[in-house]
Parts: sequence; C-alpha cells; structure tokens
Amino acid sequence: MDNTNLLKMLEYIDPASCDYQEWVNVGMALKHEGYSVNDWDSWSRSDSRYHSGECEHKWQGFNGNAQPVTAGTIVQMAKERGYSPHEFKAYDWDGEIVAEESSPLVNGGEGIPITEPAQWDPVKEIVTYLETLFEAGENVGYVTQTWETEKDGKTKYLPTKGCCDRTAGELIRLLNSCGGDIGSVLGDYKEEAGAWIRFNPLDGKGVKNENVTDYRYALVESDSMPIEQQNAVMRELELPIAVLVYSGGKSVHAIVKIDAPNYDEYRRRVDFLYKVCKESGLDIDKQNRNPSRLSRMPGVMRNGKKQFIIDKNIGKESFSEWKDYIESINDDLPDPESLSAEWDNLPELAPPLIDGVLRQGHKMLIAGPSKAGKSYALIEMCVAIAEGVKWFGWQCTKGKILYVNLELDRASCLHRFKDVYTAMHLEPENLNSIDIWNLRGHSVPMDKLAPKLIRRASKKNYIAVIIDPIYKVITGDENSADQMAHFCNQFDKVCTELGCAVIYCHHHSKGAQGGKRSMDRASGSGVFARDPDALLDLSELDISDSLYKQQEDETVCRICENWMRRFYRNTDDLCSQDDLVTPSKMLEITHKYLHPNSYKLMMADIDKAKLAVRNRTAWRIEGTLREFPKFAPLDMWFDYPVHREDTVGVLKDCEVEDISPNWKKNFSKKKTNEDRSKERKESIETAFSGVQENGKCRISELAEYLAVTEKTVRSRLKEHGGFWIDDGECGLKNERKKGKSRENLL
Repeated sequence: MDNTNLLKMLEYIDPASCDYQEWVNVGMALKHEGYSVNDWDSWSRSDSRYHSGECEHKWQGFNGNAQPVTAGTIVQMAKERGYSPHEFKAYDWDGEIVAEESSPLVNGGEGIPITEPAQWDPVKEIVTYLETLFEAGENVGYVTQTWETEKDGKTKYLPTKGCCDRTAGELIRLLNSCGGDIGSVLGDYKEEAGAWIRFNPLDGKGVKNENVTDYRYALVESDSMPIEQQNAVMRELELPIAVLVYSGGKSVHAIVKIDAPNYDEYRRRVDFLYKVCKESGLDIDKQNRNPSRLSRMPGVMRNGKKQFIIDKNIGKESFSEWKDYIESINDDLPDPESLSAEWDNLPELAPPLIDGVLRQGHKMLIAGPSKAGKSYALIEMCVAIAEGVKWFGWQCTKGKILYVNLELDRASCLHRFKDVYTAMHLEPENLNSIDIWNLRGHSVPMDKLAPKLIRRASKKNYIAVIIDPIYKVITGDENSADQMAHFCNQFDKVCTELGCAVIYCHHHSKGAQGGKRSMDRASGSGVFARDPDALLDLSELDISDSLYKQQEDETVCRICENWMRRFYRNTDDLCSQDDLVTPSKMLEITHKYLHPNSYKLMMADIDKAKLAVRNRTAWRIEGTLREFPKFAPLDMWFDYPVHREDTVGVLKDCEVEDISPNWKKNFSKKKTNEDRSKERKESIETAFSGVQENGKCRISELAEYLAVTEKTVRSRLKEHGGFWIDDGECGLKNERKKGKSRENLL
C-alpha cells in the first residue's frame, strides 16, 4: 500500500475520539510503515488524556508480530471520519481495499429488473433451495414463528430461535407429499412477516455459530440501492452465488459460496468479500457475517409480496476462483498498445546516467569477488554523479544521489567518501548532492525496505539510488529463480516510484571464475544477471612479478624526475631521455645533484610508493548491457582507495585468475585420458552452474555455453554420470524431486 499520505489521513482522526486500543493501533501502524515516534506523539498531543513520554514508552514495545497492524487501519479510521482517497488501489487478500468512493469497481448501470415467476410454486421454491445448499443428511435451521416489537410507531416482526432438528432430506420428502400446504411441514407463518432459513448446515443442537458444521456459504445483502442495481452489481462482480433470493422487501439475498475449512478462515474470507462489495456500492450489514445467520426463505409471502428464487449457481464457480478474478481485474497493469499508433511518434528514450552503460530510471548490478573494492567503486560513482565527471572512463550525468549503506559503520562510511574525493583530486563542490542512509544494524528485507525508501526519497529528486550490498536485504533463497525474481521486482518498484536509477552490488559465487562467462559469475540464481539493464562484472587479473617490477621501475623514475624538477628549472642537461626511463641512472643522478637531506626524503617517498605498487590489484571489467552496444573489456588498477584505468595497456595480456594463455597450453605436459575426462567433467559442471535455473536447464543452453553440439553435450553428461536427461532438459540426479519419474536416467 502506498502510505505516503498517512500523516494527512491522521488529520481526519481526532485522538480524543479514539478509545485506548484505537490509539495504540495508530501507533503500531505508524511504526510498521516506517514513521517515527514523533509523528505519533505530535498527533496525540491534542487529546486531553495525553501524557508526555507515554508514546515513547509504548513505542519501544511495538516489536511486530505475525499479523501486524498496517497502514490499512489508519486508512479505514480516516475514511470512517470523512477521508476520501484520491486513487483506486488494487484488491489485495492481505491488505485493505481502498478506493475512491465515487469510482466503484462496478456500479450496476441502469440495473437488471427482477421479475416474479409466472407460475409460483412455494413447495418447488423451498425444495430447490434445500437441494442446492444442503446434503440430504444435514440439519437445516428455519424460522416461521415471530415476536412483535414497536419501533417508530410501527409494528416490527422479529424471528424466534426456530427449529434445527430436521434434515434437508426429511424436509424435502415431507414437502413433496404435503399437497402444497407448507405450513403442515414448517409451521404456519405470518404473511406480514414472512419466514427465514439458515444457509449453513447445523449439528441439530442449536443455532449459534458453534453449531455450524460446515462453513459453506455467506450472506450478501444491501438495501442502500435500488433492487435492480443490487441484482446487476452482484452479477457484474461475478460473485460465486449458489442461490439469489428476493426478500419481499428492499433487498435481494445472495447466498455466496465460501467453502472455508474452519471458522477463522470463514471470517477472513467473508471480510474480504464484504470489503469488495462495499467498494462496489453494496453497503453490507456486518452482522450478516455470522455463519449461522438467517436469510429470507423462498416460497413464502411477505406483506403481499412473494419471497422467491431469482437465480442459482451464477458467477464464478468457487470463492478461490472469484478471489483470483477480483485481484486480477484491478492489477494496475497497462493495457496493450498498437505499434502502428506509436510508429511515427515514438517516445523519447530515457537519457543516459552513465554514457554507453546505463540510462536514467534503469537498473545496474556490479558483481565481483570479496575485496574487489566494489564499495569503493560505488562511492566513486556517487562522487562522479554528484560532480558530473567521469567514472571508470564513462561520463556521468550530474545529479543528486542516495547511497544506502548497509555494511559499514557510519564513521567508516563518511571517511571513505572523503578519502575517495581526495584520491580523485576533486574539489567537493556538490556535497549537498550526496545523501547517505546509514542502515548498518537496521537493515530489513528488501520488500520491507523498498516502501520505506520510497517514502523517504519521494521528494528528494534523486537521479540514482545505490544499495550496497544486497546480501544484507535479500529475501528468500538466492538460488531460487522465482524468489529472486520477487526480490528483484522490489528494485523495479523503487525505479518506477522515484523515477531514478537503482544500482546495487553482489558477490561472486565460490571457486575460480575464469571459465565462466561474466554474466554467470554472480552468486545465486541467474536472475541476478538477467534482471538488470546493465551488469558490470569485476574479475581479478593474475599479475606477474615482472609486471610488478616494471610498475616499480616506472614509479621510481617518475619520483626521481619530480624531485629533480623541484630544484632544477631545466633537467635536459642533467639527464637524457633514456635516463628518464632507467631507474638505476635516475637514482645515480639524483644522488649526485640533490642535497643529502632531499635525497633521503626522496628515497622515503620511493619506498612508500613501491609498497603501494605491490599492494595494487588489477581488475578486468566486462559488461552485459540491454540498452547499449557491448564495450571492450576495461582493465583497471585498484590503487587504494580508488580504481584507475589502465590507459597504457599493460594489463591487456593478463589473464583472469587461473586461465593460462594459449602458448603455455601448447607447451604443457601431454595430458592423460584421465586428465581429459576430468576436464570434460569439470567443464560440464561449470557450464551447468552458469545456465541452470532451479536445478535444471536445456541441453541447447549447455551446447551454446560450451560452443559444442547438443550431441557432444549429451555424451559428456553421460560420461559424467551425475546428471539426468529428460527429453531436452537435464539436471543433477541428487537434486531430483522425490517421486517424480523421469526417463533416460544415466
């Protein structure tokens, strides 16, 4: 539920009009929806019963439960006091149904007239009712006797307890043989009052709720609109009506199929039914929600009008089918549109947030192993977007950004931002464009975090929201495709509601990553790689000692040259171009021309720089993009605390993790048959882990991954011995569901 206006709704609720439980419920709902205790306290102050500190004391005890008090409670309380929502909300089984009262789901149009039966047969009416609702051996409760009371100067007839000791089969037999005298079977009734019948079977010992033996039906009745419209609305709603009866008065009685397994579930289903009806103009009497409730008996007269069956078995077949239907007809999904209508007037594409990588309002995932500097990369992105500069060589659109910190303590996070600003050599001119939401120790699952995030960010005009990292907020099993699809849908909600990009990071799966495609390295279900609009994957490169030595030599030469230029305007006479790239010569020249103290300070700089070089790590960034062409792999140094692009190409020939170049493979020791078999088994396992969804995949997907034929894949699966094959699918045998037979088990 969108609860951004809960505080506005509280303006309609006078705390002085609330009893104690209602006051507490408001506080519990506010806390559940992410509001603060100050919101509750401020609202409570206008009540003469207010005591300072009481709200804070109560608030600490609101720790949640399996059935929490939600925003719907406040919405309902506000509506009862005159609040009118401005938009229609989807019907939800677990939530409140909130709709603009002037825009009901259906309105009945001009209505559907009700016509009395031409040949009215009282016995047939009652027998049809009994045969439709009851089994032959079930006890039926009915009332023909009344007692009188005065109200507004008029005589009112009220039903007595009635009878409940006869079965439907017995009543049907007696009615069919009574010669039309239903009074001889059921007892005589007053035509001024009519007669009643209970629509659920009883145990024969009483007529209370506890005497109901099967929670089969509920009564829907409304007298707040014309009879014809009642008839039309009930039909338009597709209510699963077993019998529709005219009451002989101002209403029709719909006996609606509920089929609940127990009383609690019956109440839950009836509440949902009544809420839907109410939002459709049927103002239901809540007293009718009891399963032992009386309804009007067809086949009798009431004040000169017949009580009769209008129709039976209409609408949906069952309550569950009807509930699915109701929840689907207002699903907030857009209608299909014709391409021809838009062909000559295509909508503008969202502008880029990161040129060539990500558009505004889209989603991006950054995946990498532990200690890849993913958090630093995201902080660098925050800085680049805030200042409108390049990130990893890509130009960023300038704007405001929210960084959701789930992992670092507040102090560490703030220091990191300052360290990154300093290392990027940027003046902090737009610090007010970066908001940080520190949630370490306060993180909640993403489906709970998303609405809280949306509420806090709704008026901030963020161009991007960064969530770091997502393992702190994952809901469900990260290897389950359907559960991870639900999890990723939360990012869509944030994008849609805030109109901003959502960027988040996730870790690699365990083991070597070199043999996998970049989009298959992220841990968990393949949904992680396939859901975002852009995926950037970081893989560590193997750096040889010779490359580290080369980097050290370049660093020594650069530091020596810088120190020489401090004291000599023109160094061309002191060192040649060859000297400038030779560490030993530069050390010799600086030792000769620099003052001993300066030389000592320079050597301290060199030692520090050499250590930094050895602490560097190298990374290759590969991308899977939905909106832009694929870019060439980007090589970076992680030179704490920032990443720096390899502009000279020294990392180009480095390999990811344990993958050796082809020339090494050609001169390697000749492999045995056992070695080749082991490699084939490992390759099929790696490929399967990369493409599987919920423990299985298509053989064609494995063939595409390995760049071999499907026949070769089948051969390797058979050689491995740990996989099953069923037609064009395969999976691991030990993960196969019990009891499910499959053919061609290897």
